[in-house]
Amino acid sequence: MSVRNLSNHSYMNTIWALPISKEVIDRIRSVSDAVIVCGGPAFSILPKECYEFLGADLGLAGDAGETFAALADSLEIGEPDYHSLPGLVYRKDGQVHQNEGYCVSAFAQSPRLEDLDMARYNKAGFGIGILSKLGGFYYPANASQAQINESGWRVIRPIDEVVAEVKDMKERFSMKKVFFVDNGFNLPLEHAKSLCRALIDSDAGVRWNTCLAPFNCDKELISLMKEAGCGLVMMTNRSGNPDDIASMDEENDALLEVCRMCEEGDLHYNIGKIFGEPGETRETVEHKLDFLRSINPAMANLRVGVSVMPGTEVALAAKREGLIKDENELVKPTFYIADGVKDWIVDYLKEQTDQNPRWNLS
Repeated sequence: MSVRNLSNHSYMNTIWALPISKEVIDRIRSVSDAVIVCGGPAFSILPKECYEFLGADLGLAGDAGETFAALADSLEIGEPDYHSLPGLVYRKDGQVHQNEGYCVSAFAQSPRLEDLDMARYNKAGFGIGILSKLGGFYYPANASQAQINESGWRVIRPIDEVVAEVKDMKERFSMKKVFFVDNGFNLPLEHAKSLCRALIDSDAGVRWNTCLAPFNCDKELISLMKEAGCGLVMMTNRSGNPDDIASMDEENDALLEVCRMCEEGDLHYNIGKIFGEPGETRETVEHKLDFLRSINPAMANLRVGVSVMPGTEVALAAKREGLIKDENELVKPTFYIADGVKDWIVDYLKEQTDQNPRWNLS
């Protein structure tokens, strides 16, 4: 079982994903004695904690496609011993153990999509995911988090492989839309342009969406993306340090530049803004709202609170301020909202979103 998200990251309508996954596991156990293995992006954030909650037999942390295949072979034939696999999570003598390292994959082998109900995916309208590249287990919300150069990405697939998979999707399953799974499509910039040119030259003729990093972009890329079939990009950003308006302006200036490029290039975009970050005040809230009023997105998602992830500065602030005692608690949805805005931010943002039909509060 692949665990994609720990939650829906929505403070206003929080859904914790792990109990749903556990319910599926329990149902499987009621009708089968099959070995249950868990993995996926969310599982890899807190492997031992997820494993213990879900009650799986084994877990794999990291990009585990090939490792899972090796594990399945080992379980079937009884050798070699799988306990040395990197990233393996298992129980021994009543204790949960995790092997050093993480599973790695080049994603060179295409998934067996013929085993899925592809017609249903096609009708859903958003398109099936095609991996182009991956950085960390997160979206780079500002330039300091980004891997600008190719060497910094944990997976960056050859462009010809990506284009071939797009064409195969259309030819075999009549897929008219795909989603490029990518932490930041425009990073590195020249790689993104090369992929767009290859899609144009291939005459693939599909529509696609992706995530765009809110910096490191230019008008040529926006034009190429549009010509290559891109219909929508999604962006979000942290607004710098709320204690320092100058840093917020710097972050917003980079984002505004990309937004203007999209508007001028007729490329639709969605944007997310987080309210309640450490140091947030009424002044910084108004600063963010003024920014949203200055742009023209297809949809703006206003998020109340920071969904706290382990290993982040916000997690440190959450520990320091007593919101959590240990990061292993973050297996459950946890939201940080600065004390300076906590008492009024929800009602105020509800008022603002009611006045703007393309603003959504979550």
